Amino acid sequence: MEKEQEQKAKNDENLEDNETENQGVKKSDIEDKEEEKEITPEEKIIELEDKLARTFAEMENQRRRFEKEKEDAFEYGGFSLAKEALNLIDNLERSKQVLENDEKLKDTDALKKTLEHLKIINNDLISIFSKNNIKPIECLNKKLDPNFHQTMMEIEDDKKEPGTIVHEIQKGFTIKDRLLRPALVSVSKKTQVKEEESQENKGNLDSK
Repeated sequence: MEKEQEQKAKNDENLEDNETENQGVKKSDIEDKEEEKEITPEEKIIELEDKLARTFAEMENQRRRFEKEKEDAFEYGGFSLAKEALNLIDNLERSKQVLENDEKLKDTDALKKTLEHLKIINNDLISIFSKNNIKPIECLNKKLDPNFHQTMMEIEDDKKEPGTIVHEIQKGFTIKDRLLRPALVSVSKKTQVKEEESQENKGNLDSK
């Protein structure tokens, strides 16, 4: 009987402890909610205004990206087609060179007429390209510009400044303000003999 009373007393104590803990948890929850409620209406408005401003800024950035992509598509949508079309001009130039180097055709009327027709076709193509803002890059006697020219070889020439374009191997083109393909060129350089002489003269002066 005594044992049953002791067990009952312990159970009552445990129930009291659990109720105390539950009350503590409830108080903690209430305190947290009260802290959340401490945000003033003014602060809430500022928070909402900040979120709204961020949303508008993101929408504006997306609009600008869309406008830029649309503009590029309109301005440069034919970039790949234009680049492929340049092969027509290259093939015309190769055909011209083959005909000019053919010994059997030299100084014949057939050759002259054929070259005239090739020239007309070439000029027509250049005109069509020009109307679509595809223009050839100026090369001969110009200073080498890595943005538009690509050096394929150097040619000794004391009459021109080093780095001057003396021969155009393949014509380059731009489309509006973009490079379609660079011009392949040969540039001038000083002759080796004069370079060696200048080095010898410099060495002699240094020795004196």
